[in-house]
Amino acid sequence: NGQHVYLRCCTAYRQLLRRIGSDGLTALQPRLAIPVLAPGGRLGWLRRNGLPAPLHLGAALARYPYLTWRDRLAVVRAAVALARLDLNDAALDRQTFGAWLRVRGQSRRALASLWELITLPTLNLRCDEASLGLAAMVFQQGLLFDHRAGDVGYARVPLGVAHGEQALAALQATGVDVCLDTAVTSVRPEGSGFAVEADGARVDVESAVVAVPHQRVAELLPPHAHPRLARFAALGATPIVNVHVVYDRRVMEHPFAAGVGTPVQWVFDRTAAAGLRQGQCLAVSLSGADGLARLANEAIEGQILPALATLFPVAAQARVRLTVVTREHAATFRQAPGSRELRPGPRTRVPGLFLAGAWTDTGWPATMEGAVRSGVGAAREALIHLHRTGGGPPETGARAAARQHP
Repeated sequence: NGQHVYLRCCTAYRQLLRRIGSDGLTALQPRLAIPVLAPGGRLGWLRRNGLPAPLHLGAALARYPYLTWRDRLAVVRAAVALARLDLNDAALDRQTFGAWLRVRGQSRRALASLWELITLPTLNLRCDEASLGLAAMVFQQGLLFDHRAGDVGYARVPLGVAHGEQALAALQATGVDVCLDTAVTSVRPEGSGFAVEADGARVDVESAVVAVPHQRVAELLPPHAHPRLARFAALGATPIVNVHVVYDRRVMEHPFAAGVGTPVQWVFDRTAAAGLRQGQCLAVSLSGADGLARLANEAIEGQILPALATLFPVAAQARVRLTVVTREHAATFRQAPGSRELRPGPRTRVPGLFLAGAWTDTGWPATMEGAVRSGVGAAREALIHLHRTGGGPPETGARAAARQHP
């Protein structure tokens, strides 16, 4: 599928990379620097200097070519107000980020060329659809409180390697049995533990962590497992579309870039990850893709290929060797107003049964960091349960890691 990125502030995810030996398979910017392209070859930068936050972005904002001076002053005022919001205030989840920004004088131009550049890839929704609470969390954690927090990282190899193969090897090295391509059909209390039904076989366990998409939880668990079990599906879903384009030559010099005034939201150089020795492979990531996901591949290609040619002049002369369109119809839960109250914590009504997933209440959006935090939280609860019931293991690295990330 498409390229995933993380930020320096994603501490739980970065620790996971280290634990499974994947930190050397990723790249993390020493200093935030995002090239922002517009049709016709125009280039702006969102990058930081060494000043403390939020002053670290002041010079970049002053030079940002897609905003007027009036826009820039309004952005500063909105950023100050955003930094003052209390993330524990439930009222923040009752309005959209876009409505809040407009009240604070943000123009349509500022929304499209600045705020949406961050909101779309992190919340998978546009400002006018995204929850203010989640948007405030993203900007506070990533840009407004720590000058190093927003430095961008990404995998230099396919995630199947960085996550899948590396994690599998790490688990097997500790004696964990891993079953791949095995469909779990139910998790039910049985005696002092649980019976897990998977592909017609039964596995008996003392404790279980159910980490499946929110749409599937109710299918697997007994109805009394959680008071809101039937409502989890109401979180909905938002798709992501990815367009992979292989050119016969290099057309982009940056490892990644964002787009303004173009259908191209974010584009990444995936040449090395694709194993290409000649030409270049670009991956275009299109978030909040409700409309695009329903289109035929040819229609999507018809939008993206000409758009790439307007951003990269060399692409207009290059030959396209291959185009692949992929869709993740339920890439994330729909991070809109009202989603906060639907996200459960790790505990259920059944002792020893816990929930995990980026859709659970981690305090983070549906990101890789949120997914890891949910897993750590559920693992912590499972270890506590096992210890209380007398079946718990001795102090382990997993338990110590769980304590480090509340």
